[in-house]
Amino acid sequence: MNIEDKIIDGKAIADAMKKEIAAEVAGMLDKGMDAPHLAAVIVGEDGASKTYVASKEKACQSVGMTSSVYRLPENTSEEELLKLIDFLNNDEEIDGYIIQLPLPKHINETKVIHSINPKKDVDGFTPHNIGLMQLGEPCFLPATPAGIVELLKRSGIETAGKHVVVLGRSNIVGTPISVMLSRKGADATVTICHSKTENLPEITRQADILVVAIGKPKFLKADMVKPGAVVIDVGIHRIEDNTTEKGYRIEGDVDFDEVAKVASKITPVPGGVGPMTIVELLYNTLQAKKRR
Repeated sequence: MNIEDKIIDGKAIADAMKKEIAAEVAGMLDKGMDAPHLAAVIVGEDGASKTYVASKEKACQSVGMTSSVYRLPENTSEEELLKLIDFLNNDEEIDGYIIQLPLPKHINETKVIHSINPKKDVDGFTPHNIGLMQLGEPCFLPATPAGIVELLKRSGIETAGKHVVVLGRSNIVGTPISVMLSRKGADATVTICHSKTENLPEITRQADILVVAIGKPKFLKADMVKPGAVVIDVGIHRIEDNTTEKGYRIEGDVDFDEVAKVASKITPVPGGVGPMTIVELLYNTLQAKKRR
């Protein structure tokens, strides 16, 4: 099989979902309702965060949603940020909002996340939504894990009875995806690996599906993958590269060129999980509007 035939095209799947969301938004507007409104808060000048927020703005426009961005300087105090969150929690015009992470070191991320109104928490990060997810009850699911589940589903990749190995245990990706894939409906058997896992290659080679969110460029090598496994690469890293026009190249957590020879299906970086994260954020905003 050619490498091209193995690629799971996250951009194409996300584009199809955007059309579905745009149709629902158009239906709302036809009924005289306001468009769903997504706000984003970004503190400081982190390059990757700025790029990501710009992508969210563009995605909102593409489906007819309203988008607002609050750009705050790096030296914004925790108190000032919490005041803005209180305003957003009570602003009737805003259906959902996100706080772009990471935040500057002088701001307590946990305190900030705990301050978000769960009904507007379209990132699915608050303890309320995380708790409902654990119980399998309706909630806002974290966008990246939800995007991965949708990616597998729409690519026709069976998860029921399969062994999924997740590399990474973050609250944003690793832990929630392990919960979501083990629940009824997905029905996978899930193993979580992390920095303290012993004999890691032995475990990863048992996986029918590998979800790699370990935060290290090209970490997963071909000898860690069972032939025919499905590999989902969640990582995204800017690597300095003077041979490119931008001065950097984008790489994932997977050594794509080598692993693609072994895997049956694989997500590229960019163009795999990334577009799905943004479209799931739009989906959550649409649901927030419906619930309100």
